[in-house]
Amino acid sequence: MNKRVEEDLAPGEARASGWRRALRVFVPALLILVWVAAGGIGGPYFGKISEVSSNDQTAYLPSSAEATKVQERLGEFRDSKEIPAVVVLVSESAIDETDLTQLSEAVADLPAQVPGLGTDLSPLIPSADGKAAQVFVPIESKENIRDVTDAISSYLNEQAPAGVQVYVTGPAGFTADLVKGFSGIDGLLLGVALLAVFIILIIVYRSLLLPVAVLTTSLMALTVALLANWWLAKWGLFMLSGQTQGILFILVIGAATDYSLLYVSRYREELRSTRDRGAATMQAIRGSIEPILASGGTVIAGLLCLLLSDLKSNSSLGPVAAVGILFAMLAALTLLPALLFAFGRASFWPKTPTYAPAEVAAEHGMHGGIWAKLARAVRARPRPIWIITTLALLLGVFGATQLDASGVPQSDLVLGTSEARDGQRALGEHFPGGSGSPVYVITDAASMQQTASMLLENDGIDSVSVVSADAPSGSAQITADGIQGFGGPNAPTPTALVANGDVLLQATLGDAADSEAAAQTVRDLRQQLDGTGVLVGGVTATAIDTNDASIHDRTLIIPVVLFVILIILMLLLRSIVAPLILIATTVLSFGTALGVAALMFNHVFQFPGVDPAVPLYGFVFLVALGIDYNIFLMTRVREESLAHGTREGISRGLAITGGVITSAGLVLAATFAALAVIPILFLVQIAFIVAFGVLLDTFIVRSLLVPAIASDIGRKIWWPSKLSSGGK
Repeated sequence: MNKRVEEDLAPGEARASGWRRALRVFVPALLILVWVAAGGIGGPYFGKISEVSSNDQTAYLPSSAEATKVQERLGEFRDSKEIPAVVVLVSESAIDETDLTQLSEAVADLPAQVPGLGTDLSPLIPSADGKAAQVFVPIESKENIRDVTDAISSYLNEQAPAGVQVYVTGPAGFTADLVKGFSGIDGLLLGVALLAVFIILIIVYRSLLLPVAVLTTSLMALTVALLANWWLAKWGLFMLSGQTQGILFILVIGAATDYSLLYVSRYREELRSTRDRGAATMQAIRGSIEPILASGGTVIAGLLCLLLSDLKSNSSLGPVAAVGILFAMLAALTLLPALLFAFGRASFWPKTPTYAPAEVAAEHGMHGGIWAKLARAVRARPRPIWIITTLALLLGVFGATQLDASGVPQSDLVLGTSEARDGQRALGEHFPGGSGSPVYVITDAASMQQTASMLLENDGIDSVSVVSADAPSGSAQITADGIQGFGGPNAPTPTALVANGDVLLQATLGDAADSEAAAQTVRDLRQQLDGTGVLVGGVTATAIDTNDASIHDRTLIIPVVLFVILIILMLLLRSIVAPLILIATTVLSFGTALGVAALMFNHVFQFPGVDPAVPLYGFVFLVALGIDYNIFLMTRVREESLAHGTREGISRGLAITGGVITSAGLVLAATFAALAVIPILFLVQIAFIVAFGVLLDTFIVRSLLVPAIASDIGRKIWWPSKLSSGGK
């Protein structure tokens, strides 16, 4: 308020005006200080996430899974905290006795040279062809498993004779690969995502300060979300993994930026309609709060449907990501308005918005711009546009039948080079493929021999041993003739370790533990042992139970997500017809994205398969986030329809929101595409499906299909609300 106006006010009114001005400055400053303080507290937690996370597949299985029951009982027979590494030493020619002695001495010296190893290392076992040897090395801790496996590989490579190649594989080797793959999340993933968003914002707004304000908002939202999730995981309320962490980073950055862009668009519009930046701020908040809360609420509702999942990796992602979306909304509605209020029109420098209400009215009146032209074209020929667009999208849907989402071998989870994968191949060339990753079978002590004989009769089983405290290596081989002794003919025969009346058999698979043949062997064993009380677990069984649970989750959760989002849209738009159309078009968009992804995965990238959870995650993200843009569009369409009629409102809504929604779509696609820098197959596939699906939804579904169908139907799209009975 200027000085002249203040002089015309009564003393009480002038004081009240002064208080309002002081309060208007104080509140934004306080909000900025609160967020900066919270960000300062949460910042160090970026490096501490590994303290409360786990990449162990068994830990995420439901308690009812057979592999989980076996894992829970392993501690009765052996140190269940240890994770086995299989060290394979390979030579192109036969390894002579001198070299074997040298290797045996190096292996025996491993516990003294490498911290973190168990003491029960197996002896060096030569292969039948004499060109390889293997040793089983227990690793005590999973927290620094990558360092331990690297140290084993480094030390043995130094000690190995010339021409002998060392590989560390088995469960420990593949876990180390995953740890290495996820190691770039805190730095590389976040850096690439932020850089991509920054470049897009620079291009779209041609401003330096505005992108900084938007990215600051997104980064603060992520920091506080990470802080909250760290403590929730620390208190045991849910579990974190590298996979969940990566998705959280991308989801919060993308969503917070999208919500921020919606506010920025409203704020810029209001600055051109009023000279008072305080009034512009309040009007922008009023205009954007409903679509932001509705959009965020829809995403949160969709994510929380994951709580119905049997897999803890899925059920944990729901609340973790929901917390992230909550802080993304809060930051976009509090921190960003405070920052932009502080800088005012300078936020958009050098393209500073000028006070020009007449121009704003003209733009809203469909007199110019690419989106106004598109809106007029859609309004002129809506039926041909939506029919042709629908047919084109349906062509892509047919490709979804080619998606092989039955699971991926553990050796293919990490993209690029992998010592564990190379080691497994070498292992399969010289030893039974399942060495080091046995099938654990818990059976009644009285039925030990019967169960062992049944295992040995299966063509997929190479050998069977039983855990024994008397055996030097901790287990004794068992054949159709019983437990085999060690040493000379007079040496005592080891006895099986009995715990609660049961014994633990370890069956070595003839095929690689993560192969389809090994999976079929385990399924056959379970079928044969069904009803006997015998439990079958281990690495292969864990993968089977995980895939089965993922398929169950996918079948259950997808319909629930659709129903929940449909109800939210009905409440938001006060309509039944419009939400049904929005849901149908979003599902069509998802089907097309999945179909195109299947063709790319199979024929371009030549991926080995798709995890069963990929379609579920892709659906939840695309439907929940894809609905965002329809919410942004249709809430504005409804607002304009109330004043100008439905068909005019559709055209105005598309023209007004076209720029901001397209920018938001580009940002979200870029942030999800950033997941591809992490060399984990699951994340790369999610990155492609969601990034492509968002672009498809932004440029085709929201720009053409939805407005064309709505314009063709007319006011009946708002049925049964009063808006359906008036206007055009």
